[in-house]
Amino acid sequence: MTIAYIRPDKNFLAAHEQLQHINAYALSKQITINEEFVDQTSQNKRLDKRTNVTSYFQSKKEAILLIYDVWVLSTNMEDLIQMVSCLMKNNYKVHFIKHSVIMSKESSAMLILGLMDQLRQKIQADAKRMIGRPKGSRSSSKFDKYINEILQYLKEGKSVSSMARLLNVSRSSLKDYIESRELKQVAFGSLVPEAKENAEEQVINTIICPE
Repeated sequence: MTIAYIRPDKNFLAAHEQLQHINAYALSKQITINEEFVDQTSQNKRLDKRTNVTSYFQSKKEAILLIYDVWVLSTNMEDLIQMVSCLMKNNYKVHFIKHSVIMSKESSAMLILGLMDQLRQKIQADAKRMIGRPKGSRSSSKFDKYINEILQYLKEGKSVSSMARLLNVSRSSLKDYIESRELKQVAFGSLVPEAKENAEEQVINTIICPE
């Protein structure tokens, strides 16, 4: 069982961008994705309030999990530690697409700590920035909640008009959304990522120790 897990975050990447990277990675590694889980839960919710996610992961033990980066699991360090611990306990293999590394029970502790420290550095840097829209943030769309359905329709070869009728939305607005998010490329994984050399070592070398 291979699962693509996507969790949009306004401070990082939108759902369609994560899917684009994941589909391209899966294509390059000849991995078949069995399920896509787009988690629209608010970024502010703690893990104990994300029961749809925790129950889902508990039911898919020993699966392969494809995610873009560690922040997709959580941006709260306490919750992140718990999620990583439980995924490893349930024999998941987690592919972090951004870094081209795979985390499992056999992974070096330094790799796991390196991924977490990158997130710590990002959160710390964000806290020092001026108030306002974070650099690189993406605006949301009313169509975001339909992204799973849209991607499935695209894979089935449905026209924009038929999709608009099925979703009961404006054809022109839906067309603009599909084009602006490059969802056709997302659906068919047309962007193949470049393989990284010494990927685990690169993650470990980003750890910053206090002076």
